[in-house]
Amino acid sequence: MPRRKNKGLIIVYTGSGKGKTTAAMGLALRAVGHDLKVLMPQFIKSADRYYGELEAAVRLSPYFEIIPMGKGFVKFGGREPAPEDIQTALETWNFSKEKIKSDEFDMIILDEINYAIDYGFLSVDDVVGTLKTRPDGLHVVLTGRNAHPDIVEIADLVTEMREIKHPFKDGIEAQRGIEF
Repeated sequence: MPRRKNKGLIIVYTGSGKGKTTAAMGLALRAVGHDLKVLMPQFIKSADRYYGELEAAVRLSPYFEIIPMGKGFVKFGGREPAPEDIQTALETWNFSKEKIKSDEFDMIILDEINYAIDYGFLSVDDVVGTLKTRPDGLHVVLTGRNAHPDIVEIADLVTEMREIKHPFKDGIEAQRGIEF
């Protein structure tokens, strides 16, 4: 199928409910089905843990690449952020900015970037400025809770996930293929 350059969209999946990264993965799967190249740098998830999506991306290579660049859980909640968490977020953002400007990809999923902005690890002005000057046909997806109002304002599509019921509350532990 011939590649067509459409207007690149800014898509945000946010909210306290489960499914933000999963929704972004669904977009990636659809894009790959049209021979579009997708990159997904992960701001929080670490390469030290196994996630099913990493194996799936290997199987979809060279069209889909996931790069876990985080350290895992970050320290937050009223405390001063750990310098290594800020440094990791900045390194992931600088890598992401380079890839956004490169025009190598049709879609870039900035997984969990909303957390990095919300925790004060990244400048929302820098992120907004980069998104506004991205190549015309590039779709950018931002996931994570607490999307900043400036991100919501420039987005073309914003979906808020809201938890109604979750198996954790019934004592059901995380399951392979569902949570990881």
